Amino acid sequence: MRMLRWLGLAAVVLLAGCASEADRDTLYQTSTVSALQEGVYDGEVTLAEVVARGDVGLGTFNALDGEMVVLDGTVYQVRADGKAYRPPADTCTPFAAVTHFEVDRRGEADGGVGYDDLKVAIDRIAGIRNVPVAVRIDGRFRYVKTRSVPRQTKPYPRLVEVAKRQPTFEFHDVEGTLVGFRLPPFVEGLNVPGYHLHFLTEDRSAGGHVLEVTAEAVRIAVDVTPRLHVALPTGGAFTETDLGRDTAGELERIE
Repeated sequence: MRMLRWLGLAAVVLLAGCASEADRDTLYQTSTVSALQEGVYDGEVTLAEVVARGDVGLGTFNALDGEMVVLDGTVYQVRADGKAYRPPADTCTPFAAVTHFEVDRRGEADGGVGYDDLKVAIDRIAGIRNVPVAVRIDGRFRYVKTRSVPRQTKPYPRLVEVAKRQPTFEFHDVEGTLVGFRLPPFVEGLNVPGYHLHFLTEDRSAGGHVLEVTAEAVRIAVDVTPRLHVALPTGGAFTETDLGRDTAGELERIE
């Protein structure tokens, strides 16, 4: 069964490669989440290359130096202190996923909507299954809990070990934006199935990977992205690391 699943993922990558580079309904991704889980924290793709492929998304940085939030074509780096910085364009990333965000459907949520109910609302607004969907949520949040990760040194530990020591941050009655993706189950190993969202405050000063959220009054926008373009590294640790381990359970704990 595992072999069949990976053959399916390879087909997704090949079909995505046939799409025009000018097609903006494409989720562009560099490397895979399975490589990140195995401690492949150095990449070949610069932030300049990332934002050329999309203006909204998420990821991380070389040496796992914080959480990436891409918003309106600008890359923010939320480091282990919870603060957001503007990294240089030549900074590299071992994993990032972005798209040119063009709204297909809109909706709203208010009255203290928790994370699970917010997901239900997004599913209803998106109105489609088994296709990647980019998500942007703007407005006031009653509560947001995020995390980041500290910069690592070689030899790099696996991601599940890093997550045991991740700092967390809490925001109360805050204006800001959630960005990220809802991805189908069959992307397991390639990306994060289900919801993966990052947060940035309205003043762009803080944020991180979303763990919990309660939305007070927000505007929800979704962009259906039926094409998936995966750029795999051609050197370094990615080409030498065993990526055959079943890490689905670890990913659930990390996320």
